[in-house]
Amino acid sequence: MTPDGRYIVVRGRLWRRANPDLDAEQRRALTADLMRARRAVGAALRAHDDAALAAARAQVNDAKIALGERGPVWWSDGTPDQNRRMARNTRYADWYEALERTA
Repeated sequence: MTPDGRYIVVRGRLWRRANPDLDAEQRRALTADLMRARRAVGAALRAHDDAALAAARAQVNDAKIALGERGPVWWSDGTPDQNRRMARNTRYADWYEALERTA
């Protein structure tokens, strides 16, 4: 997790974390929605159902927006979003490099 708690790093790429201001019940319900939508994506892929796939992917997107992982950022200090960017190419580059040296 980045020092400011906004992102996790997976294989060198930043991924925005869920909004920490969500209460536990909201987070649980939204995470359940996300998992249900991801299962629907898999089912649609297996069934070769393009309409169901589009609907399921839209549900995944909606759940991620509600969690704060996509869409408008959940922080208010004006710092731009760096979601999905390689950590080495962001303002976290020095932190990430130091992290790699200790791994």
